[in-house]
Amino acid sequence: MSLGIALSPFTLDATDHAVDAAVAAGRQAAAAGLSSLWFGHTFSHDSIVLSAVVGREVPELEVGTSAVPISARHPLLIASQAQTAQAATHGRFALGLALGTAAFTEPVFGVTFDRPIARLREFLTALRSVLDTGTVDFHGETLTAVAPLPAAVAGAKPTVPVLVAAMGPQALRVTGELADGTLPFLVGPKALAEQIVAPITKAAERAGRSAPRIVAMVPGVVTADIEGARAAAEESTAFYNDIPSYQRIIELSGASRAAELVVIGDEQTIADRVAEYFEAGATDVVFAQTDLTTPADEQRTWQLLGELNRSAQQ
Repeated sequence: MSLGIALSPFTLDATDHAVDAAVAAGRQAAAAGLSSLWFGHTFSHDSIVLSAVVGREVPELEVGTSAVPISARHPLLIASQAQTAQAATHGRFALGLALGTAAFTEPVFGVTFDRPIARLREFLTALRSVLDTGTVDFHGETLTAVAPLPAAVAGAKPTVPVLVAAMGPQALRVTGELADGTLPFLVGPKALAEQIVAPITKAAERAGRSAPRIVAMVPGVVTADIEGARAAAEESTAFYNDIPSYQRIIELSGASRAAELVVIGDEQTIADRVAEYFEAGATDVVFAQTDLTTPADEQRTWQLLGELNRSAQQ
């Protein structure tokens, strides 16, 4: 069991220098006693490249992406980036992937967002081949991936772990069969156990794979300003209320809106919620949106999570 932090790209983009700010955050996270730092992915800085830089500068941390959309991307190119990041960090990189959404695929890249589960299966099959063998010769219905030259990166050991932000039954089945785990966001503990951990573990067992890693991405902050944090949470999570896959898992978590799943309160409130996620089957708990209120509250949150992490490692 371990705890970490996820940084929003919007937070880094609001600084004078996104890369320097990410490295500084990595050092602060390590000093607080956290195990990992994860980077969101939009259209500004590249989260895989950023992970490589921060992981090399801060060797105490595992670094990862949360998560790179596979729509409009090719597994050979992602494999190249991921292996380079793994070599740069000497084996402390985790590749988090996501299916993406129609809203950010069709109008932006001009690529049709159809058959996402079939594309996920084919993407992971091709990616797995490159990561495991250093080459690929895959001809599918949604993509073709053929390496005319060796595609392995020297020093990228161990094999890059692949996690998928999967929450629906079909995506979880594919992820359990072909990936190393999942990193769900906005899922309550009970829904995590029943809707995420149980089906992905069953799929992995059927495929003869090891028990999957479950990285629960949990938005939350330690604060006395409950009302202000709730208002900020409503604004920061509103986007997810209109995405069908999130609507489903939010409802299964016993909530009507995404903001209701943001953990807000004092140290004991957050510590109790962390314990619930671990009891539900999470192997890692990673807090996101810790900057909902003030820098002082964010520091309180990181310090608490660092203390909990040190206790979990003993």
